Amino acid sequence: MESALDYWSARALLEWQVELGATDALCEAPVDRYALEDPAPKPKPGAAPAPPPKPKEVDPVEEARKAARVADSLAALRAAMEAFSHCELKLGARNLVFSAGAPGARVMLIGDAPNREEDRSGLPFAGQAGALLERMLAAIDLERDAQVYMTNVLPWRPPQGRDPTAAEIAMLTPFLERHVALAEPEVLVLMGNVACQAVLGKRGLSRLRGKWEQAWGKPVVPMYHPADLLRQPGQKRLAWADLLALRARLDAVS
Repeated sequence: MESALDYWSARALLEWQVELGATDALCEAPVDRYALEDPAPKPKPGAAPAPPPKPKEVDPVEEARKAARVADSLAALRAAMEAFSHCELKLGARNLVFSAGAPGARVMLIGDAPNREEDRSGLPFAGQAGALLERMLAAIDLERDAQVYMTNVLPWRPPQGRDPTAAEIAMLTPFLERHVALAEPEVLVLMGNVACQAVLGKRGLSRLRGKWEQAWGKPVVPMYHPADLLRQPGQKRLAWADLLALRARLDAVS
């Protein structure tokens, strides 16, 4: 007849099992504790600590595409642009310059970036350039506020009115393309080199102006920006020819 273990022998055996990892009294199947991975492996003595994981890089262009894609109205698009946190231009601008004129108009004008007057008012084509634009449109029987819709490539003014960078244009173009899709104009008028770069992927307004192209499913024509005409009055003759061509295009499809 086998003798029973005394208290101290039984306790010693139990402590030995716990030290080996046998802490579960019952289990469906045997567990090889030595085969389990250490959840937090200790560094070897003298080894340098592992570097912290790098934060995931954010692609601002892709983030802009995602934000623009879900906007199902002009109001939703404006809200998405106001909430967009990847463009530092908004930190130094007074206002978001979204649009002016009549949504759904046959003609949509796209300027470059807000100037000082646009930044103050929150409206594109403001100030002296806007006044000249109104006269230009009236000359071909278009009422600025009722028959034309206007926006810019950039909704925020760059510091000191500098030229936008290629990265800034690329970042904000998805919002512009969605803006065009929601506004549904018949014709796009690109006023300035930045507008040409965003929509056509080209620059060189003196070479591009007055030539009709297709982009984003729309007929597109580049023209001089009214601000350019204020600085270079000699180009008004070319701008008048482009306006007449725009009027002829509208009349041909009306």
